Order: sequence, then structure tokens, then C-alpha cells
Amino acid sequence: METKNHAYFSHRQCEFFPCHPGADREDFNCLFCFCPLYALGERCGGDYTFTPEGVKDCTACLFPHRRENYDAVITIIAGQKRT
Repeated sequence: METKNHAYFSHRQCEFFPCHPGADREDFNCLFCFCPLYALGERCGGDYTFTPEGVKDCTACLFPHRRENYDAVITIIAGQKRT
């Protein structure tokens, strides 16, 4: 993978790090701490569920936190299809 320092940030001092159970602590991307795909609802492409109250729960989703998915997240945000 070519170096893309702008595409990765890990905030290990954060009191919530890592904020997702089962995440790889050594390779957890905090760049999208607030997921830009959340508002897409069911079209986000991530691994989510809904609580009994109907709130989207992304606890199990690691898609935007994987270093290799930066380009895919940016593509989705731009309104293009993810391949």
C-alpha cells in the first residue's frame, strides 16, 4: 500500500479507544470517529443493526475504521458506487 498519511489517524489516548468491541488496537483508524456514512441509513454499506427503539447501532461495524477502506468511504461520500 502506498503511503497515505492523510488517510489514517489513531488516537490511542482517547478514553474510548478502541470504541468498537473486537477492533484491532494496532490498526484502528479513528479518522472517521463520527462516521460520515451513518446518515445514509441502510445504504451505508456497513455492519449495523437497529435497537428496539429504532436507533441505528453501528457498534459491530468496523468498515470505516479499517485503514484499507479510506478510499471506499471517500467514494461513498462522493456519491459513487463502492466496488
